[in-house]
Amino acid sequence: MTSALEFGLDSFGDVTSGADGKRIPYAQVIRNVVEEAVLADRLGVDGFGLGEHHRDDFAVSSPEIVLATIAGRTERIRLGTAVTVLSSDDPVRVFERFATLDAVSNGRAEIILGRGSFTESFPLFGYDLTDYDRLFEEKADLMSRLLTEGPVTWEGTVRAGLKNQQVYPKTESGRIRTWIGVGGSPESVVRAARYGFPLVLAVIGGDPARFAPYVDLYHRALAEFGKERLPVAVHAPGFVAGTDQEAADLLWPHVRVMFNRIGRERGWPPMTRDRLENDIAEGAWHVGSPETVANKIAKTVRALGIQRFNLKYTAGTLPHELSMNTVELYATKVVPRVRELLAS
Repeated sequence: MTSALEFGLDSFGDVTSGADGKRIPYAQVIRNVVEEAVLADRLGVDGFGLGEHHRDDFAVSSPEIVLATIAGRTERIRLGTAVTVLSSDDPVRVFERFATLDAVSNGRAEIILGRGSFTESFPLFGYDLTDYDRLFEEKADLMSRLLTEGPVTWEGTVRAGLKNQQVYPKTESGRIRTWIGVGGSPESVVRAARYGFPLVLAVIGGDPARFAPYVDLYHRALAEFGKERLPVAVHAPGFVAGTDQEAADLLWPHVRVMFNRIGRERGWPPMTRDRLENDIAEGAWHVGSPETVANKIAKTVRALGIQRFNLKYTAGTLPHELSMNTVELYATKVVPRVRELLAS
């Protein structure tokens, strides 16, 4: 288990604050994300993922461009998304962009396809939210065919059909590593299996162990569809500092800003410190000292039998310097300790 297990870091390019508490400009946030990825590569992290968003509190709306910049400054880290909002994009263009990223990164490109937890991209690009399910279903079908890198014939209702169409550039390996990210819908899990995509579980609330039935469903569905066994990954939030108390104290004001902003949009009650403490102790947040975070990650890996763990290490206005510290502690202390725990 330990040798096959991969460790990644994910960011949404959250718009952060500086030492003076003032908001950092988008351009600097993006440059900071690049520096975080370069550090992760230098310290041996396996993968780096960037989420796609189209709203005021996130700076990254074109992950592939940022990832291409990172590719030019790194050597080995795999570069992907967390996630690509396929419903409001065009699968042909997604393939073309990532095949290009794969070329400039020497085969390190990955895609995580998803519907996303925000819907701003739908009106922005002229899509109707009433077509939410149909858009993703049809585009996932087309994407699965494009990834074979052969001629594609396809008919649907959400874009023009293709007839024996080639799409370029082709990749050197013949396949871009592509996952489907899900938030806990059984239908989404089965869809990933039906199209033969590895699965990423977005564990952003509750005990990670509650996702075990979805992992079982995924493997059963793969078998029923006659597919080979494929890897499962977890994406979960976290933060690492010197001690458990320091981690919670540093994280809290920035989590409060993030959750309360989103909560006002969605009708959630205000975030409380007690709720964060409970999420750290019993829920999805992997927060604390390196030892505490390593133990919780090991527990998540054991509970779900996953092959990759991605820590979403940024949180709202959390300053760049603290994110850099998390990257360093995750790579140098947490990951080796998780491997030790799982080997024992």
